Amino acid sequence: MSFDNVYEAITEDNDARWAFGTGFEDPLSGVDTSVPSGMDGARLAAYCLMLGDDALIFSHRLQEWITHAPELEDEVAIANIGLDLLGQARLLLARAGKADGTGRAEDDLAFLRSEQEFRNVRLAELGGGHFGHLIARLFVFSTWRLALFRQLESDAASAGGSTSAESSVDPVLAAIAVKGVKELTYHRDYAAQWLVRLGDGTPLSRERMQEGLDAVWPYVDELFATHPDELLDAATLRAEFDAVLDQAFAAATVDRPQRNAIAGVAGRAGRDGVHTEEMGFLLAELQSVARAMPGATW
Repeated sequence: MSFDNVYEAITEDNDARWAFGTGFEDPLSGVDTSVPSGMDGARLAAYCLMLGDDALIFSHRLQEWITHAPELEDEVAIANIGLDLLGQARLLLARAGKADGTGRAEDDLAFLRSEQEFRNVRLAELGGGHFGHLIARLFVFSTWRLALFRQLESDAASAGGSTSAESSVDPVLAAIAVKGVKELTYHRDYAAQWLVRLGDGTPLSRERMQEGLDAVWPYVDELFATHPDELLDAATLRAEFDAVLDQAFAAATVDRPQRNAIAGVAGRAGRDGVHTEEMGFLLAELQSVARAMPGATW
């Protein structure tokens, strides 16, 4: 299995509809999904599940903002960002089902797991608030995720497409990351533009932007706490993340929040299946149709 072949199968060059699954039952149809020699399939699946859950849950939160954005242009932008993340979620959940050998499909993982089985970071499940809260969540999430996907992309480039026992790179995950970098770059830039517009705008808009950042800040440290199942050290992403935020905060004339991190439960947090009280309500809505009509197809 070569990285180039997998990348060609996953990129949008073949079919622009592909990322969103239009006309496809399996988002990894035609892709070699065998686990590279020497790689732990269960650990790879767990990591793909983490990244897929991050995207799925945050995508759902973005969908809640449709018809509530300040301008029509932003309705379209937020919808497209949500669709990008939904596409990433489909690929990653499908990869998890292939890698762990269970053969579970993306729908099984999205709709038939309990709250404790979801591995997303808690920031992704936060909802409510005003537009400043949304921009703060989107900016922090996309800045962190872009740094993460860039590292996965860099690791794949360093490996030179190798799938030997010494390689820690999964070509399918790497190809998803390469595609995702393009999308996440736009997500971060969109959020950064609004961050500056609100922060460096009127006294009220700056206040709202600062409120959003203050609310999201207690969940930032969790993004860089490396879980045993992760394939890269999340802590190494912090320097790039902080550098981007410092630049954006200066342009927006907002302050870096001074808020304590939200503690987990006995040291466990989102990656361990321990979530905020908002998560149960989110899943009840997300999974309602699939659970009301088990086995249905449409």
